[in-house]
Amino acid sequence: MSTVEAPSRPTLFNWIEIAALGLIWGGSFLSVHVALTGFGPLMVAAGRIAIAAITLTVLCVLLRLPLPSLHADRRVWWHALGMAVFTNALPFAVIAWAQQSVQSSFVGITMALVPLFTLVMAHFALPGERLTWPRAAGFVLGLVGVVVLIGVDGLTLAGDPGHALAQLSCVGVTISYALGSIITRRCPAVDPVAFSTAALLLAAAMILPVALTIEGVPAVPPAPALWALAYLGLMPTAFATLILVHVVRSAGPTFLTQTNYQVPVWSVLFGTLLLSEPLPPQFLIALGLILTGLAVSRMARR
Repeated sequence: MSTVEAPSRPTLFNWIEIAALGLIWGGSFLSVHVALTGFGPLMVAAGRIAIAAITLTVLCVLLRLPLPSLHADRRVWWHALGMAVFTNALPFAVIAWAQQSVQSSFVGITMALVPLFTLVMAHFALPGERLTWPRAAGFVLGLVGVVVLIGVDGLTLAGDPGHALAQLSCVGVTISYALGSIITRRCPAVDPVAFSTAALLLAAAMILPVALTIEGVPAVPPAPALWALAYLGLMPTAFATLILVHVVRSAGPTFLTQTNYQVPVWSVLFGTLLLSEPLPPQFLIALGLILTGLAVSRMARR
């Protein structure tokens, strides 16, 4: 891979984008919960990706913005494929599957691990992102938070294996998101709208056939599930993807991780207030440990 230049200093607009992403993504787990009342988990993932892909394709047509050339921009398409797999198709499907048995607030808390895994990966893949001892300490604190959040029985599958596997899958999703962020940052210079559209089209082409084969054509869903799926496609997937790509390419994947201070807080608030989900003490303790790990890593950066 070619050398990637370090991102520029974050601007005020980047900070506004980060705040918007935190709110949008924090509410996405609530929407997944509602969408699952009318769709299977694979169809929830496929539907939101398809809606987002169509939306951004229409935007490209209106802007007269061509997609990257298949011949001249092969490296761009390879990076778009990586984003399609690790930022869209795989995590969306796993999250929807896991939320059949775990709380939306639990999923949101695990998302705070994304920046910690990103720090480790960025050390090997990006210039100017060296893994220092304070950053390593923050990563360890995050792992301790995972142990508290899931519990020893969950980690060893000694309790309910299905529930524990769903919890561990949520942690695995954070690794997928971190890898997708690194791949996006290493992509050659390309228009972010065209790149996002290419990635979503590839993701839709991958997951739609799988969803239709395994779950079949869904029956007419209740209105709340349909509206929730539409929201997932338009906001956390289409609109947020545009913001994500712009932030990663202008300010870097490590700066993007600022959203992960907000996502778990919003997910807990929405889950507790709107879904009446219980809030066990270990959730708050784990969230405190993970956010402390994030704070330590950010202090080291400054």
